[in-house]
Amino acid sequence: MHAEHVESTSLDLCVVGVDFGTLSGRAVVVRVRDGAELGVAEHPYQHAVLDRELPDGTPLPPDWALQVPSDYTDVLRTAVPEALARAGVRPEQVIGIGTDFTACTVLPVLADGTPLCELPEYTARPHAYVKLWRHHAAQGQADRINALAAERKEPWLERYGGKISSEWEFAKALQVLEEDPEIYQRTERWLEAADWIVWRLCGAYVRNACTAGYKGQYQDGSYPSPDYLAALHPDFAAFVTDKLDQPIGQLGEAAGRLTAEAAAWTGLPEGIAVCVGNVDAHVTAPAAVAVEPGQMVAIMGTSTCHVMSSDQQGTVPGMCGVVDGGILPGMWGYEAGQSGVGDIFAWFIRTSLPAEYAERAAAAGQSPHEYLTELAAGQSVGEHGLIALDWHSGNRSILVDHDLSGVLVGQTLSTRPEDVYRALLEATAFGTRTIIDAFEAAAVPVKELIIAGGLTKNALLMQIYADVTRRPLGVIGSAQGPALGAAMHAAVAAGAYPDIRAAAHVMGKVRRGVYQPDPERAAAYERLYAEYRVLHDYFGRGANDVMHRLRRIRVEASA
Repeated sequence: MHAEHVESTSLDLCVVGVDFGTLSGRAVVVRVRDGAELGVAEHPYQHAVLDRELPDGTPLPPDWALQVPSDYTDVLRTAVPEALARAGVRPEQVIGIGTDFTACTVLPVLADGTPLCELPEYTARPHAYVKLWRHHAAQGQADRINALAAERKEPWLERYGGKISSEWEFAKALQVLEEDPEIYQRTERWLEAADWIVWRLCGAYVRNACTAGYKGQYQDGSYPSPDYLAALHPDFAAFVTDKLDQPIGQLGEAAGRLTAEAAAWTGLPEGIAVCVGNVDAHVTAPAAVAVEPGQMVAIMGTSTCHVMSSDQQGTVPGMCGVVDGGILPGMWGYEAGQSGVGDIFAWFIRTSLPAEYAERAAAAGQSPHEYLTELAAGQSVGEHGLIALDWHSGNRSILVDHDLSGVLVGQTLSTRPEDVYRALLEATAFGTRTIIDAFEAAAVPVKELIIAGGLTKNALLMQIYADVTRRPLGVIGSAQGPALGAAMHAAVAAGAYPDIRAAAHVMGKVRRGVYQPDPERAAAYERLYAEYRVLHDYFGRGANDVMHRLRRIRVEASA
């Protein structure tokens, strides 16, 4: 458990934000009058990510990523009371609680919200568990959803840049139907964990507008038609009406009031406002005071999510979604993303760091990341002679293909770990540049780039992003951007502010233009970026299908 503390007074009204990430949940107690973060606590999930086997040892196929829902309620029982204690805030000072979650984290439950994996007869059934965002085993279903939608000219498809992702609700649900029909039939509600946790807090199931729009293909008041769904699979026709459809709650509204049970878990007063659920990336935008058109926020962690509000509606290839009011009321909310960023850096450290490097880092009192960053920072642009594709976890935007994989070109017997590490840092920056270029080409201007998330601590990485994108970078002024954003929405739900824009200008935190692009380095990166785009299109647009062939071979060999 990690916690921090800032001075408070007995007169302050406060709100609590809880951010449910990939590996842990974080709670923050925030002062309503100025956004001061008074106490923070983190609780790691006991089961982390299940990508090899279930808790009982049942093996999982490749590309699976599951979680255990009781880990989420454990965060409410531990992190929230600890943050409250560290803040020195009395429970009666708290007027609301808000939550955010990793999007595309979906689970099958009974009508009362009981997860199917908690039923004794289903503890060994993988499809009964939470499917985490990075569960990519539904790519085949996503491909069919896209092909049929394109063939039928389904109107919702262009709102997602022409493709929906294997990470999303419909693809994962169709996978359950086709691979475990019993679990599908037993499922009475198929829902995002963002809404499940709010249900646990207030006893009411309200589907939040953000995940419904971005991950559930909910556009202009409707989902894909039963006729379209039946064409995918006859038993899928009633998916929306039987398992998905629910009243839509707008961001910043109260979903309900804290129940006695949840009050006992959290130590908060029964009856306070519980805000409608939200997504970790989207909720961070107002926390970073990105409330004007063209202010893009890149939330960088294990993956990166790019969110931006605009007064322009455009068809941007490979977008995760364009949703009216999806981030802020009255504007079109855009989402794009990269499936692997910090995960790629961590993978390299875990699998490729020589023992002597680890020893030198320890002797210098540095982490392996700090040590490699220091070595890499001494290089000139292009000095390592490498170029990488950042697809180790597939490509979310702009290709929307999670069967793609990583590439590293240019290795020689002189290539060192710090060379590869820097090339991977640069590859993720090239991925973000590709996304920005797609926005600009669709006449949706990106006027400012603000970075949030744990990777803001790496100054070399931030400077590379400024140089590659040729834009000044702002940095969020909080280490807990999603939790702060969730707390700000709770303040709106509790009536402390009229809307999230008003809350953002008082409670949000940003340092603008912290990193400025260097003209010389930016020009040098243009040459490398041109090579990245050649590889991007060659491997990603069908000229060479080797990545898909290798994946099929891998799946066949693992069967």
